[in-house]
Amino acid sequence: MKFSLTVNGQSRSVDADPETPLLWILRDHLDLVGTKYGCGIGQCGACTVHIDGEAARACSLPLSTLGDKKVVTIEGLSTDASHPLQKSWCSLDVPQCGYCQAGQIMSAAALLAKNPHPTDTDIDESMAGNLCRCATYTRIRAGIHEAARLASDAKNSPKAQLQEAAK
Repeated sequence: MKFSLTVNGQSRSVDADPETPLLWILRDHLDLVGTKYGCGIGQCGACTVHIDGEAARACSLPLSTLGDKKVVTIEGLSTDASHPLQKSWCSLDVPQCGYCQAGQIMSAAALLAKNPHPTDTDIDESMAGNLCRCATYTRIRAGIHEAARLASDAKNSPKAQLQEAAK
């Protein structure tokens, strides 16, 4: 069955079973492999993307449920790694093995779009569904705080960049 999707601001067409999880549409049909497979049941957050600006688990989201919603993946967060979260992740060496980091960044981007100056408690609550086998949680929290500082300029805010990516 044919579906039209808006992914990272581009209209895309795929021919797939309606029950195919979005994760496999992104990876296998659209060659957007930044979104990772983790647990396959939406519990670890490795596959986090944005659906209409909200963090969502791509591994447990059937293609047929998307309709005309806009999808943003880690590849769509910025075209040149200029998103404040990407900058802070690099400057603070946040990742260890890196496997979960795309999902961590996408969840953090959704948090910062809604709350540009989160507290440690806000971060811990918002990021609780993203697991990191390397336990880099302290560095992830520091990266989010640093990104919030970098994003103080409205032009570079995570919300503005997400809106740009969703176009």
